[in-house]
Amino acid sequence: MKQEEPKKPTRKKKYKVTDYDKDEFRDSISTIDSSGKRAWIYPKAPSGRYHFFRKIVAAFLLVFLFGAPFIKINDNPLLLFDVLSRRFVIFGQLFTPQDFHLFVLGMLLFIVFIVIFTVVFGRVFCGWVCPQTIFMEMVFRKIEYFIEGDSAAQKKLNKQEWDAEKIGKKTAKHSIFLGISFLISHTFLAYMVGVDRLWVLFGDTPFEHLSLFVALVVFTFLFYGVFAFLREQVCTTICPYGRLQGVLLDNDSIVVAYDEVRGEPRGKGKRESDPIERAKDPRGDCVDCHLCVDVCPTGIDIRNGTQLECVNCTACIDACDSIMDKFDLPRGLVRYASRNEIEKKQKFRFTTRMIAYSAVLMLLIVAMVSLLAIRTQVETIVLRAQGTTYQTTETGDIRNMFTVLLINKTNDTLDMNIELKEENGTLQMIGTESYQLLPEQTIKGVVLIDFPKDKLPNKREDIHLQIFSNGEEIETVNTKFLSPFIAN
Repeated sequence: MKQEEPKKPTRKKKYKVTDYDKDEFRDSISTIDSSGKRAWIYPKAPSGRYHFFRKIVAAFLLVFLFGAPFIKINDNPLLLFDVLSRRFVIFGQLFTPQDFHLFVLGMLLFIVFIVIFTVVFGRVFCGWVCPQTIFMEMVFRKIEYFIEGDSAAQKKLNKQEWDAEKIGKKTAKHSIFLGISFLISHTFLAYMVGVDRLWVLFGDTPFEHLSLFVALVVFTFLFYGVFAFLREQVCTTICPYGRLQGVLLDNDSIVVAYDEVRGEPRGKGKRESDPIERAKDPRGDCVDCHLCVDVCPTGIDIRNGTQLECVNCTACIDACDSIMDKFDLPRGLVRYASRNEIEKKQKFRFTTRMIAYSAVLMLLIVAMVSLLAIRTQVETIVLRAQGTTYQTTETGDIRNMFTVLLINKTNDTLDMNIELKEENGTLQMIGTESYQLLPEQTIKGVVLIDFPKDKLPNKREDIHLQIFSNGEEIETVNTKFLSPFIAN
């Protein structure tokens, strides 16, 4: 009689544990395939608490961007950057080329602020404030979802033949994209020339302002190309700020991070509800649903660590939290955290580098505020007349000739006078008894200053010119007076 072979014990496999190699790295960006061609990204539409807050921030910034040119303070636009006319208005205050030192200091202040902000908070700016991200994710991508559907529908539409449905949807989408790009170009033009002048330009034909019209067309198609075709390539390969991330971030920087300590090893399937059975489960909390990758607008897997393509848009956080809720697991598997917080359970702290950057930032802020506080509404520049030293008058006095440049930075008409503070000398304004400065006008005048030979100023000391506006002294300008003793 044939003996039956004993049956091998079988075990029902409820889940699959995925191997996790912590030392794994990538040698190419996520939007390039193995053949070197671009891999088009079809991100799923995001949703969740972070996305809700991002929509609020985006709505506020978009309203400000399109509304700011129409806001005026003291008859000046809120913001104006008229490069051709060298006229800049920031929060209603007029700045001229003579304020270039403030511009340089302001740029240094902005750069240091970006550096310290990145060192502490990573690329939060990219995900929440950057115009590229806001327009792409909150405007153009939303329109694309509305017309073509979510990621799966978009893939299907792109693969199907050019039938009436595809032609209609593609035409509608790109027409709207082009229209919004046209609107953005005009908004940027409003920041360059002002809304009042822009309305005048609208009343003229394009040929009357051909260079301006050509610039509008070029920038319209530039914005259209960026948001319709380049998309995430701007963030991953063009924007220099993304490249700086590698040298600015450290293990204490707060970034969008995956907690591999809690999440690995990954395993598909729902865990047991019984606490004892769940404790025996070898899996981590990551269920390997791949949703964090599906919603990423740059196509990365956040579980591979911090990557240059990550713009901190928080889409992966919302996606992971929704899955954690479904599997009765705590949220925060993907969250804002530093590497030290995840690996060493170390709370956030200010490092020496953060403190040093903060100190530099505070010094620049103090310098900027001080310069703005002493800045006058009338800029006065006194220069010696070109090619002159001194002259001797018929009465034997020593005379110097100066060129005076008066710049009105207000919208008011000002009556300007110049007087010499030193009682031993006399000042004469050539051709006028006073200067009348119209709003935002610049006047160039000539003044003669005479001193008797026996009462000449000390060569080591300056003479002082008092500037009066509508009878009130607003500034004192110092300059040197040349005499035979100084010249020799």
